[in-house]
Amino acid sequence: MKSVLKFLPAVTLAAGLAVAAVPAAGQQPAQKAPAAPAQSKASPAAIAAAKEILQIKNANAMYTGAVPGLVEKTKIALIQQNLNYQKDLNEVATVVAQQLAGRQNEIGEGMAQIYASEFTEQELKDLVTFYKSPLGKKLIEAEPRAIGLSMAFMNSWAQNFSETVMGAFRAEMRKRGKEI
Repeated sequence: MKSVLKFLPAVTLAAGLAVAAVPAAGQQPAQKAPAAPAQSKASPAAIAAAKEILQIKNANAMYTGAVPGLVEKTKIALIQQNLNYQKDLNEVATVVAQQLAGRQNEIGEGMAQIYASEFTEQELKDLVTFYKSPLGKKLIEAEPRAIGLSMAFMNSWAQNFSETVMGAFRAEMRKRGKEI
């Protein structure tokens, strides 16, 4: 179960990036998306602490497959639009993946900049200390499972509660003489 939970963020990110980046068949490519809002310039020490936090939390697992995932999604979309070029597009995908290998690290750099703009240098250093503590290590280990179980609980609750809501609708409609 743990391996699945650790894999889910990577899949979600890769899928989200791929869907956002690949135009649907027959559509013109969208205008380039605006860059993330400009972040205030953080000190090198703050950036270093932010990178350390991301490393401790194994954040790169979320985006490690982003480049191959986007290359594959783009290839599939292009093949759907150009069936006659399937062989060529399969070969080109390998070349493009090699050319762009490593670019997913830009995500980590951007994440570090964001952390460094959201927290002070001292807060980042305190977080590093916390994540290296026994409780911080336990949080890193247990949080993915706790989040997964929480999501499962919320889904179960929503399903059960939707039956309550449906019952309330039916009761109110019955008062109006209408069965649904």
